[in-house]
Amino acid sequence: MAGFIEAIRATLAEWMGEDGRAAPFLPEGLPEAVRATASDAVFMLIDYQGPSYAQLYLDRLRRFIGRRGVGDELFIDIARLLAQRMCYEDVIRLAQLALQQPPGPGEVKTFRLDELVSTLPEVISGQALELVGWAGLSRRKVRLRFSTTSWFAVRRLKLEASLRRWRLLSPRYAKERALVERWLHMIDRALTKQPAAAAAIVQTATMIHGCGEPLRQRQADWCLIIDSLAKPCFDGVLELPDLAAAIAQARAAVTPDPQRRALQRCVAEILATAAAAR
Repeated sequence: MAGFIEAIRATLAEWMGEDGRAAPFLPEGLPEAVRATASDAVFMLIDYQGPSYAQLYLDRLRRFIGRRGVGDELFIDIARLLAQRMCYEDVIRLAQLALQQPPGPGEVKTFRLDELVSTLPEVISGQALELVGWAGLSRRKVRLRFSTTSWFAVRRLKLEASLRRWRLLSPRYAKERALVERWLHMIDRALTKQPAAAAAIVQTATMIHGCGEPLRQRQADWCLIIDSLAKPCFDGVLELPDLAAAIAQARAAVTPDPQRRALQRCVAEILATAAAAR
């Protein structure tokens, strides 16, 4: 609920032109080695969504300041990957980036229909998603070219980019926010339960990127690894002395297969080995 209220506030601020404030300051105590990465991220996030969104990034980073086990290298990775995850690739972002480029044919991206609909505010997309699902069209592929070669193409991009002000009220943002918060929570738990595995948990953020069906598969792969290996370890119901190695082994088994058969076999083998060792 707190995240939803903050999303409404940020959306209203941008809509009313009140989010034109200066870039937020880096938090006190942020290691010097991390400041350049964090500063670059702040300006990227302002371009992506606005100063309030950049402030959310800094608030999320603040939890790791002074945290035992968080050295400069690990903190830099957290700062870099957090910014990348918060700048997720949706039609709004792709339109923004296309408008910043010289005129050209642009890239062609393939989305799922429900992915495009979920970019709209919940008040609009909620029923639309139900209708799309009822019609069996959720996974329908939609190809969009982000071109700036014609007046019509540029107008379309500007319309898509203008949805930025509503992004934080969309189902897509709610899902991305939950995934990012869970990733941060898993890092926090790793630092407490298995500090040696913290870096491996941090790097799992690189698994989630892109758009369309591949994105859905990557999200499912990430959840399978976290739910089957990391979380049970942190909960004390699974004994994996080297969780980092187990995560690396599982990640090596990830393939484009939507059924995730190789990954599921690998995870099953890891669990069987752990059970036999007890």
